[in-house]
Amino acid sequence: MQILTPQPTLVSQVCEAVLSGITDGKFGSDARLIQEEIAAALGVSRQPVQQALLLLRSQGILSDAPGRGLMVAPLDSERVRNLYEVRSMLDGLASAKAAERGSELARKDGAAVIARGREAVRSQSIASQIAADMDFHFFLYGLSGNPLIAETCAPHWSYLRRVMGEVLLFGQTPTDIWDQHEEIMNAVMQGDAESAERLARSHISHASIAVRADMAEKLAVDARAGKDNKN
Repeated sequence: MQILTPQPTLVSQVCEAVLSGITDGKFGSDARLIQEEIAAALGVSRQPVQQALLLLRSQGILSDAPGRGLMVAPLDSERVRNLYEVRSMLDGLASAKAAERGSELARKDGAAVIARGREAVRSQSIASQIAADMDFHFFLYGLSGNPLIAETCAPHWSYLRRVMGEVLLFGQTPTDIWDQHEEIMNAVMQGDAESAERLARSHISHASIAVRADMAEKLAVDARAGKDNKN
């Protein structure tokens, strides 16, 4: 018998399309999501669209719109802080275990992961930058030899993508992110678990500070714009 390759469900495909639209800026902050319009654009029935939108609401990416329907939810600063606190611990653990268990594979494939990330930054494509960032972290999760790390992180990556998309759209992403990634990768390649964990946790901590600062600045810009419009 031929081994079957799992295919993404229609609902998951719709989720991916909508989330990509949000991170790429096609659905702006507070934009209302119209089921009929999405279904027509994707060439599917309303049922998978409805299920996908409800799933994204459960992940905090969408919220109930005034009256009826759903809209793109504004980012929640407290949720972002909590998420990055958990990531700091898990990414630190993953990097340490990757150094202990996966240094040989890191030496073989790690440079290519970093190269793809730098190329994504040069492309200025938001989708490519987010995908490269995810590839880097899931590469380390795989090297850790502990599948529970990836399984624990996976449900939160949709919201992380939403956060990264907002920051990249606002144009304030840290320019040294791939320098930090490369430092972590080098420590993993060398089998230096202590340095890999320290660098990974520092990287996530710096990212959290930068993201929340960007969020605060964007709120201030939006507030000034609203004030100007009233005047």
